[in-house]
Amino acid sequence: MEALFFNVSTGFLEGILRGYKAGLLTQGHYSNLTQCETLEDFRTQLSTTDYGNFLANEPSPISTSTIAEKATQVLVDQFNFLRTNAVEPLSKFLDYITYAYMIDNVVLLITGTLHERDTHELLERCHPLGVFDTLPALCVASNVEELYHTALVETPLASYFRECLSAADLDALNIEIIRNTLYKAYLEDFYNFCASLGSPTSDIMHRILSFEADRRVINITINSFGPDLSKERRAKLFPTIGRLFPEGNNNLARADDVEQVRAAVEYVPEYRSFFETSTQSSGQSNGNPDGYEDHGLASHLEDRFFAQEVHLNKLAFLQQFSYAVFYSYVKLKEQEIRSLTWIAECIAQNNRERIGEYIGTF
Repeated sequence: MEALFFNVSTGFLEGILRGYKAGLLTQGHYSNLTQCETLEDFRTQLSTTDYGNFLANEPSPISTSTIAEKATQVLVDQFNFLRTNAVEPLSKFLDYITYAYMIDNVVLLITGTLHERDTHELLERCHPLGVFDTLPALCVASNVEELYHTALVETPLASYFRECLSAADLDALNIEIIRNTLYKAYLEDFYNFCASLGSPTSDIMHRILSFEADRRVINITINSFGPDLSKERRAKLFPTIGRLFPEGNNNLARADDVEQVRAAVEYVPEYRSFFETSTQSSGQSNGNPDGYEDHGLASHLEDRFFAQEVHLNKLAFLQQFSYAVFYSYVKLKEQEIRSLTWIAECIAQNNRERIGEYIGTF
């Protein structure tokens, strides 16, 4: 079925993408970067990779935030080239990839509106992959009621808002509930869209999106222990897809502590292993070696989730004639940027002991 969707243009773009993938940093590249003594050495070493001279015009001393920003722009430029030249249904598939970033951007503007911050300033902090033509219209809203109705009309996320949220839901206490509600709707919608594409895209993407849904379910559960979020409300945030659905989700909805979470995911071997190993964590999930002082379970799980995500997305490249490689490349490139930022932060902070605690891609 899916072979019918692959025209000359799509095959050409897949070839370009696989060329991009060949430019992902290897273990040898990471090893060379960890040997750098200064960020100037780091800049020089990166110039010998496919990143080239993307930092050549940046003044010294260079910062880790600049490295992350410019590396992200490389990814954005590559993605926009593919998106501009794609035709249906690949173009729609690429649109779905951007919806996750749009959710984060819109939630950022909602937060700014609630706290009466300058939303035009927040607009500059939005992820470029989640920027759309009518996003600035959200900055015009003077209150959450106006913002809600603008979001219903002016954004590609309109259906998610209309079906899942009301204007009354947009308050500071509900901001993470808003984010998770939108992500739930998005993942379920993307999952169904991939099903319409047929195999092999549907097979690969269902595996990847199921993992993403399970990751969110586990994180929501662990972050909602206590009285602030009822178990009934917690359950409503869980996507109705994934390897944990429905039995695992039902058990996680009732969980009161980490041991019950462990028991709920026991029947999925990969997730079980996440709880069996030491809770020592690199903390590179937030790109800052000082980010987790206790190296606790949350950061340990986050790193294990990132490693599993890399594994699943690498597998996508073993199959030809699949749109999944476009999604997987973006995710692998994001992890590469996180790892670059981690190494750069260790160099900047002279924290050589932890410089090797990054998650490589290839």
